[in-house]
Amino acid sequence: METFLSFLLLICSVSAAQLTTEPDSDIKAHLLKTETKGEETAKTSNNQQSCTPDIHAVLREMSATLAVLKYEIRDLQRENEAKDSELELQKIELDKLKTKQQALTGELVTIKSRANITENHVEALRRDGEVKKVAFSASVVASGEKYIGPFNTQTTLVFRYVVTNIGNAYNHNTGFFTAPVRGVYHFEIHVGAHGHASHPSGAHIMKNRQQVFMAYEHQPSGFGSSATGVTLLLEVGDVVFVRLWHNSRIFDNENHHSTFSGHLIFTM
Repeated sequence: METFLSFLLLICSVSAAQLTTEPDSDIKAHLLKTETKGEETAKTSNNQQSCTPDIHAVLREMSATLAVLKYEIRDLQRENEAKDSELELQKIELDKLKTKQQALTGELVTIKSRANITENHVEALRRDGEVKKVAFSASVVASGEKYIGPFNTQTTLVFRYVVTNIGNAYNHNTGFFTAPVRGVYHFEIHVGAHGHASHPSGAHIMKNRQQVFMAYEHQPSGFGSSATGVTLLLEVGDVVFVRLWHNSRIFDNENHHSTFSGHLIFTM
């Protein structure tokens, strides 16, 4: 401890001696240097004080700008949210319109189907109405007079003079009536005859190859006639015609004594 105190006293003595021995010029220079440093320190302080208000102004301006931007961003967000809500509503409305369109499309298909069914039904009724209009009457000749027969075998009679042929089911070239629809039909034949000792007057109503009813007359002299009729259930395509009995003859003239007639009563 004593050694340290002695060392400290020695340093203080040396420092005092140096201050005593320094010339006045050095002291002046030292003072001038000290004043210069003081001025520079004062200028720096002034510059710092002048810069500080500028920084605060910039910060205030930036804060105001940020606040404006914040409000603008908030407004944009609200606008976007409103647009999103509007788009969502439009999407919902569009979905409703699509659903309605699908329903209308289905309803249109149903209406078209019903219309087609109705149209087909109307067409069927029209055809059925046309088919139900079936009737014909025909005689052997239109004018003059004519004997047909006798023949050794049964022969189909052709009634060429057609008075009525509604539905065109009777063919005046073949003498065949062809059923256009399944139903119940009524047919009649009338046979005109002049008396002959050897040749009667007779004819059959034929259904396909089946003999149904016969009209027959036989007298040795004078004029005579016979008739028959039948009601038949026919399928589509069944044929009805008249066949002359073998070794017999019939007579016809403009008075139409020998005739073949038929009509549809109702469909089945």
